[in-house]
Amino acid sequence: MIKRFTITALAFGFCLSAFAQDTPDASVVQKIRKEGLENSKAMNIAFNLTDVTGPRLSNSPGLKRAQEWAVKQLSDWGLKNAHLEAWGTFGKGWQIDKYYAATTLPYYHAIIASPKAWTPGTNGPIKSDVILIKADSVSDLAKYKGKLAGKIIMLDQGTPLTSGIKPDFSRYADTTLAQMAAAKAGAPARQRPAGGPMGDRMAQMMKMREVRAAISTMLVEEKVGLILTYARGGQGTFFTSNGASYALDAKPVSPELEVSAEDFLHIQRLLRAGKNVEVEADIKTSFYDQDPQGYNVIAEIPGTDKKLKDEVVMIGGHFDSWHAATGATDNAAGSTVMMEAMRILKAIDFKPKRTIRIALWSSEEQGLFGSRGYVAKHFGDPKTMVLTPDQKKISAYYNLDNGTGKIRGVYLQGNEAAGPIFQSWLTPFNDLGATTITINNTGGTDHQAFDAVGIPGFQFIQDPADYNTRTHHSNMDTYDRLVEDDLKQAATIIASFVYNTSQREAQIPRKELPTPPPAKP
Repeated sequence: MIKRFTITALAFGFCLSAFAQDTPDASVVQKIRKEGLENSKAMNIAFNLTDVTGPRLSNSPGLKRAQEWAVKQLSDWGLKNAHLEAWGTFGKGWQIDKYYAATTLPYYHAIIASPKAWTPGTNGPIKSDVILIKADSVSDLAKYKGKLAGKIIMLDQGTPLTSGIKPDFSRYADTTLAQMAAAKAGAPARQRPAGGPMGDRMAQMMKMREVRAAISTMLVEEKVGLILTYARGGQGTFFTSNGASYALDAKPVSPELEVSAEDFLHIQRLLRAGKNVEVEADIKTSFYDQDPQGYNVIAEIPGTDKKLKDEVVMIGGHFDSWHAATGATDNAAGSTVMMEAMRILKAIDFKPKRTIRIALWSSEEQGLFGSRGYVAKHFGDPKTMVLTPDQKKISAYYNLDNGTGKIRGVYLQGNEAAGPIFQSWLTPFNDLGATTITINNTGGTDHQAFDAVGIPGFQFIQDPADYNTRTHHSNMDTYDRLVEDDLKQAATIIASFVYNTSQREAQIPRKELPTPPPAKP
C-alpha cells in the first residue's frame, strides 16, 4: 500500500512538473502578441521579397538579391552570424530578360505565357505560321522531318476548360479540423492497387514520356524556332513548370513558351479547323554558371544558459520560387513569417536559454536540396543513419510552406508525445483560430529533411486560402495574394512556439530513429 502510494505520488508529481514546464508564461505570450499583432513588419518584409526582389528561381540573380537583402536585414535587427552558407552544387542559374508573344493572324492578340525555366530564347524576333504537331508514337514524327526549321510549333494536347462553381479562396471548416484531430497514430497507409486502371495509367504515362523525349530530340535537330506548350490552369492563371535541366552539362533544348490554357486552346481550335495562325515572339533568357553552388541564409539569436546554449531551436522556410510571378505565397509568405518571428523575439528583448536559428532554404522546388544539404552537412546521412554529435543538440525544427493561410494547428509528423505539449502552447491562440493538433503529416517540404535523421520536424496546419486553386507555382503568385492578418497571426504563434521550445527544461520528445534502408546487393 505504501509502495503503491509512493509510486503514484511520484507519477503525479512528474505530471505536474511536465504540465508546469509546458504552460506558457502569460506575460511573455502577451508581449509576443502585442509586438506581432500590433507592430508587425510582415508586409514590409514580403514587399522586399516580392515586388523589390522579383522572382527567386534557384541560383538566379533574383534569389541572390533576396538572400543578400535577408542577411543584411537579419543583421540590422541584431541577429548574430547572419551569412550565406553553401549546401552543395546546384547548377546553372537562369532568368527571363525579355518576353513578348502575340498572334498576328487571323488578328492581333497578346498571349499570356512565360518561357519555361532553363530554356533558351529565340535569338531575336521570330514570326511564323504555327504548325500543329500530332504524334501518338515515335513513328508519327517522320512526316515532320525537314519541315520545322525556324518554325513556331505546338503540340496537339491540352484539355477543354470547364467553368468552376467552387470559390478559389477557402478556410478549413471546423468539421475538417475535427477530422484531423481525430486521426489515430499507426493507421495503415492506403495502398495503390497493382495493375488495373493504375497500372494502365502508368503505362500510358511512360509511353507519353517516351514520345515527348523523342519529340524534344527531333525539334532540337530540326532547329525549331519556338515551341508553344499547354499550361495547366484557367481564367488567365497558368501553373508553370521546369522546362529543361539546370545541370552544368545539360543537353541543349529548344526555346519553349508555356501558354495559358485559353490562349493555347484558342490557337489549337483555329489550327484544327484548318485556319492559318501566325505568331510573332521575341524572347531573351540568360544563364548563370559562374557559381554553381547553392546557398542557404542562416542567422541566430545566441542562447544564454550555460547548460543549454549549445542546443538549438530551428525555424525555416524555403526562399526560392518559380519565375512566372514573384513567389509570394510560395514561399515568400513562409519566409516572411519566419523572419518576422525572429524580429518579434528581438523586439521584446528575449534572451533565450537555447540558441534560436533561422534558415531560409534554396532549391526546395527542385527537391528540398537546401535543407537536405544542410542536414547532411550538420546532422547526418539519412541513407545510412550515420549521425553527427550535433544531431542530438537540435530540440526541434519548425517549418512554414503552405501559402498565406493562417495557422490552424500543427502536423505532428507521427510524433505522438509532442501532441500534449503543442496543445498547451496553442491554447493562448485559440481565439485566433489555432486549435488543432493532428498526428498526421504533410509532405513535400523542408521539415522532412530533419525528420529523416530523427530530429523533431514540424509543419503547421494552414488554411488553404487560394494556394492550390490560384497561386501555387502560378503567374498569379504575387504580393496582392498575401493576407496580412494571416501572416501576422502565423508569425506571432511561431514566435511563441520558439520561445517555449527554447525555454523548456527538456528537448521536444523524439520518435524512434528511422531504420536505414537495406544496402543494395
